[in-house]
Amino acid sequence: MYYIGIDLGTSAVKLLLTDEKGTILNTVTKAYPISFPHPGWSEQEPADWWNACLEGLDELLEGKDKSAVAAIGTAGQMHGLVALDAEGNVIRPCILWNDGRTAGETEWLNTVIGKDKLSALTGNIAFAGFTAPKLLWMKKNEPENFARIEKIMLPKDYIAYQLTGKHCCDYSDASGMLLLDVEHRCWSQEMLEICGISEAQMPKLYESYEVIGTLKKETAERLGLPESVKVVAGAGDNAAAAVGTGTVGAGTCNISLGTSGTIFIPSERFGKDPFGAIHAFCHADGAYHLMGCMLSAASCNKWLCEDILKTTDLAAEQAGITEEMLGRSHVYFLPYLMGERSPINDADARGTFTGLTMDTTRGDLVLAVLEGVAFAIRDSLEAAKTIGVKVDRSKLCGGGAKSPLWRKIIADVLNIPLDIPEAEEGPGYGAAMLAMVGDGVYESVEACADALVRTRSTVEPDPETAARYEERYQQFRQIYPAMKGLFKSIK
Repeated sequence: MYYIGIDLGTSAVKLLLTDEKGTILNTVTKAYPISFPHPGWSEQEPADWWNACLEGLDELLEGKDKSAVAAIGTAGQMHGLVALDAEGNVIRPCILWNDGRTAGETEWLNTVIGKDKLSALTGNIAFAGFTAPKLLWMKKNEPENFARIEKIMLPKDYIAYQLTGKHCCDYSDASGMLLLDVEHRCWSQEMLEICGISEAQMPKLYESYEVIGTLKKETAERLGLPESVKVVAGAGDNAAAAVGTGTVGAGTCNISLGTSGTIFIPSERFGKDPFGAIHAFCHADGAYHLMGCMLSAASCNKWLCEDILKTTDLAAEQAGITEEMLGRSHVYFLPYLMGERSPINDADARGTFTGLTMDTTRGDLVLAVLEGVAFAIRDSLEAAKTIGVKVDRSKLCGGGAKSPLWRKIIADVLNIPLDIPEAEEGPGYGAAMLAMVGDGVYESVEACADALVRTRSTVEPDPETAARYEERYQQFRQIYPAMKGLFKSIK
């Protein structure tokens, strides 16, 4: 039988086809546009996602026996606000996870409602990227649109809605809305009231591996698939990536180096950061996890190379950077191109190069960006350490993880071994694995991960380089506090 994983990313949808043994039979990527209508804003049209999915599924299954497709799993970018009216029409473009327009609403939630109360209700404090502040922004700035809302959903759940007609969400993705009581896995009635919405507008909740339905007749006919194809609830991209890299159960960790960057630490029991620096969410395996998330990771390198240096050959830009150069540069980069979430929670933060001199080279800038992202990931790791979490090694996935140089830098900056999984398509592979569990091929997510996930290689930290980076990191962490006050005046 065949299983499909759909990873609805920020820049493209990635589709993956596997058999029940986890062998990847085909992959397809379909890009779509993103708009920035104002500085710090970030939006997409859900119709673009769905059209890309339809075209991608056609290519994915070309020449394959479509009657053998058993189940589909979805993964995708978290937090985005998709609002539908009573006729099922999208009311406005989706406000994305990296959109910073809700700084005022976020501050109101954290100061007026209060961080302690938010943490008690949801396990988390407010961040500008979360869905609840977006609803408050829409209520204040687009009251006519807000009044039309019949259904509220997240990006990947719009794809599930188009596939099945079901209005649903899984617990891992719902955790990032600031509307879920994460510990008790139910909608927080008080948070819904604060945002002026009702539970009737919210999706039905499922575990990530649970079947939500089968294909709608018209969708099945369009794709040439049986109506009996099951669709599971799926997971937020980071939880799905964790499944795809085998990061399930206590004692594991995954770092994802995609458009955003995350450090993902599973836990069997619910626990939260009393300081609110890192998130406490449900995991796709039915348990929980802590997560630190930076808004701009691999996208920083893409920005520098493509937009500033005017090249698409990212590997060539790194070719001249030798191991002897690591930890010795005097140039620093703050990777806050879209503001920042974990652990500083500052939508006003901006990217900076610091330490430039007349002898600074093109390679110095590239290296500073790679190091800056690694330092920012370490910031979240340090936040986890303050609440007693110990990380001895981690998986590493995402587009940025394809760079051998970047892998080494991260291993040395964090001073831990990094395991590189055989399957590079973390979220999409995890979504396909969840589909297998939903179809009964495996009895649990952990059993599926034990059977299918293998490590391709391990990057060990170098003690001397790690020592140099320790000194550099201590300097890096002084830059943001020195710049924080200035950022608020830069508009």
